[in-house]
Amino acid sequence: MAPRPHRGVIMRQDTMAQNEQAPVVIDPLALRLLKRTALVVFGPFYFLGIAFAPLLCVRRKGFRGWYWRSVKRACSRLLWLLSIRVDMPDAQKAELAADTNSIIVINHRSHLDGFTLMDAIPDAKWFTFAAKKELFDARLLHTGFTGAGLVEIDRKSGKVAMETLSAAVRDMPARRSVVLFPEGTRTKTEALGPFKAGAVVVARESGRTIRPIVILDSERLLPRGRFWPKSGTIRIVALPPFHYDPSVPVEDDVARLRAEMMSVFETR
Repeated sequence: MAPRPHRGVIMRQDTMAQNEQAPVVIDPLALRLLKRTALVVFGPFYFLGIAFAPLLCVRRKGFRGWYWRSVKRACSRLLWLLSIRVDMPDAQKAELAADTNSIIVINHRSHLDGFTLMDAIPDAKWFTFAAKKELFDARLLHTGFTGAGLVEIDRKSGKVAMETLSAAVRDMPARRSVVLFPEGTRTKTEALGPFKAGAVVVARESGRTIRPIVILDSERLLPRGRFWPKSGTIRIVALPPFHYDPSVPVEDDVARLRAEMMSVFETR
């Protein structure tokens, strides 16, 4: 007779089964179809208008603040049309609204991650993304990226990239943060992939803290190879500020940062 599994093993298996359940859809099928039809028909006009706005309005006074809010609203409307809800505790939103002098790091599992971040973080907290220099070389993109406040990164070498990124972060207003992906790309693992040292290096050179943010379940709604996302809820957890330790090697800080973000997966 086979031995009975230990109670702790059963509980872990039950937890894994719950975590692997299919996402709960947000809207009835008829409403989801109506929303997605509206997205296909009218979405290109609306989102292209947002994309080309910098070409017409970049010299307008207060443009960056106005455009920032417009992009955030566009991301929220896109998720609404896709019947995707973003869940983040109000207390964490309040903390982020008051956050200053930080670098934001997030895990990356899906193309939905950037949209959910834009939807969840309060308007009072400004953040931006980094883009490779080659994209800025195109005149059309240069105007839009510069107007939107994206950070230009010269990737001729890892050292040059870190220098340009660190300089850009040092020159940023305290209210604004750059978003970095410590895994470097979308990961295929169940939780987090290996971390690169870039975020810690930039934090040390700029004197900023790191604000870790963990995105959960986005890969279930839009996994690799899928074009249309499923309906469901994406959860976001903002951790307390991470302070680097200048007395230890960079690798130790990177390992500690990853461990703190991994703890979210272990307690989900």
